[in-house]
Formats: sequence, C-alpha cells, structure tokens
Amino acid sequence: MNISIHPLGDQALLIDFGESINEETNQQVRQAAAQLDDQKPSWMIEYIPAFSTLTILYNPYYIAKQIGSQDLLPYEWARTEVLALLSQSSTYHSEERTIEIPVCYGGEWGPDLSFVASHNSMSEEEVIDTHMNGDYLVYMIGFAPGFPYIGGMNKKIAAPRHDDPRLSIPSGTVGIAGEQTGVYPIETPGGWQLIGRTPLKLFEPDRDRPSLLQAGDRIRFTRIDEAEYIQLKEGEQ
Repeated sequence: MNISIHPLGDQALLIDFGESINEETNQQVRQAAAQLDDQKPSWMIEYIPAFSTLTILYNPYYIAKQIGSQDLLPYEWARTEVLALLSQSSTYHSEERTIEIPVCYGGEWGPDLSFVASHNSMSEEEVIDTHMNGDYLVYMIGFAPGFPYIGGMNKKIAAPRHDDPRLSIPSGTVGIAGEQTGVYPIETPGGWQLIGRTPLKLFEPDRDRPSLLQAGDRIRFTRIDEAEYIQLKEGEQ
C-alpha cells in the first residue's frame, strides 16, 4: 500500500492513498476505515473518509500523556501508530450492497433534463437511458448529511454546474455535475443540473443508520412515472 501521511493542524492527520480517484484507491480508504473501526484507538476522536484520503482527528492531550518524556510531537506519535495499524494484516471484506433508487425523470422533478440533453446533443430519453445504465459506486458521503458522491456515470451525459446555484433544492432530487451524479438527501442550496427526483428518504436522523447510502454501496437507478412517485412518496411518510 503506497500512502503518504501529512499533518492537518495540531489535532489531525491526513492519509493520502494516491492522486487518482478510482475504485481500487477508494477501497483502500474503506479498508483503512474498517481497521480503525476494529481497533478503535483510544487516542482517535473520529475519522473522515473521502475519495482517496482518510482524515483522522486525534486528542493531542491524551497523546501527550502517552509520549511522556519522549521528544515527540503528538502528530509524530499518531503517525507512527497509524503506520503500525495499517501494516497489520486485515480481514476486511467489502460488504457490497446494491441499492435501487427509483427516479421520476424530467418535468417539474428534473427541470434541467432538457439542458443536459441539449448540452450533449442527445434526446432526453437518451440521457435517461444512459443515466439508468451506469455502473455506479458511492465513493463518499459529504457536502450535506447523507449526500452521496457517486462515481461511474457515463461521460456522455456530463454537464457543468450552474453558474448561479439555486437557493433551495428539494430532498430526493437527482443531479449531475461534471462527470458525477448525486442525490440531494435534504433540502439545500446547490448548483447541480437537476434531472429527476426519488421518493426515497436518503437521510433520516432518527434511524439507527441515518444515511441510507454508505461508501462502497452500488447504485442502480430505475425509472418511475409521476403516479408511482406520488404513491411511493406517500409510503415514505
């Protein structure tokens, strides 16, 4: 495993698994996160996984007590601990789930579908078919609670963000930004091109696992009509 570790201020460090964003690198991030879950280091406060990095927040006061009279900074001590942990053999096995997300495309649910189509010299139906047939992986959760950054979208339907973001986007809205697709889990401002909406609740703070989606999940988008959307939405209430 080829990694580099850097300090982030005086209470965190960043593990960099490589510059490329791909499934192999992201799996290394998830494997390291699983090792932290297994070991639960007493000096660690929390960790934050991303596309190709893992940030660890640590307690410098706790570490200072462990260092004692050694001439070490808390970061140096934590870095040594992280390297030792990552060098251990891991029994990590990716628990791959496939989550089906029903989407009502276009119309009031996806007001930017026509732009994405014209931007790529395609029909709206071609955009929808292409979006549904992607090989999707959730790389990370970020930006807003439960917001999935999803890789694997076909570049044929890539589209730029809005120059002026909308002030409010309804929860469940499916969007495209650059070569990525995502789903807004809560009502929030945003600048993605909106192509549809799902009735599923991606984030509920009262659930045991508030975020429906997790890094490592596979996604399959399916098409529903307006009547099905309303019916499923009522069932989610």
